[in-house]
Amino acid sequence: MKNILRPALVFFFFLTLLTGVVYPLVVTGVAQVLFPVQAAGSLILRDGKPVGSLLIGQDFSDSRHFWGRPSATGPMAYNASASSGSNHGPLSPALVDAVKGRVEALRAADPGNNAPVPVDLVTASASGLDPHISPAAAQFQVARVARLRSLTSDQVQALVDQHTWHPLIGWLAEPTVNVLQLNLALDTLKPSAMQ
Repeated sequence: MKNILRPALVFFFFLTLLTGVVYPLVVTGVAQVLFPVQAAGSLILRDGKPVGSLLIGQDFSDSRHFWGRPSATGPMAYNASASSGSNHGPLSPALVDAVKGRVEALRAADPGNNAPVPVDLVTASASGLDPHISPAAAQFQVARVARLRSLTSDQVQALVDQHTWHPLIGWLAEPTVNVLQLNLALDTLKPSAMQ
């Protein structure tokens, strides 16, 4: 028994050290060297302070900002420690009511906008943390944001165009707009200087 137990314990501790300490340290070190921004959480800094991450949506409810995709995380929106979808099926009355409420909020914020509401503005993603919207969802909000900020629609549309990411190979992904980056750029525009 002793001849079997000792090699098994030595091998167990060796693998624990290798896979539990050495491997994570090597992978973390390589990631820090090759991908420092991503390894640090893809943080966006303003004046040296983090204001958010490129990977996690934020709750923008001010009508002067672009609104992102709704979050289904609990107990608060965009809670990164509780990433999840709503788990409501397409026929769920709770989902139908939530979508109706979101459409009404969008219509109330921009009463003159009769365009069809893009689906990503009224439905949560599977993670509940999606930081991106489609260019159509951004376009839907351009007139409202421009009006409330005393800017022209062309100025706001140019900002949306600047912040629209296009995949290198078009059929691999869809174009997206990072809402946090767009809103941060929008906040730097001064209405008096732009008119």
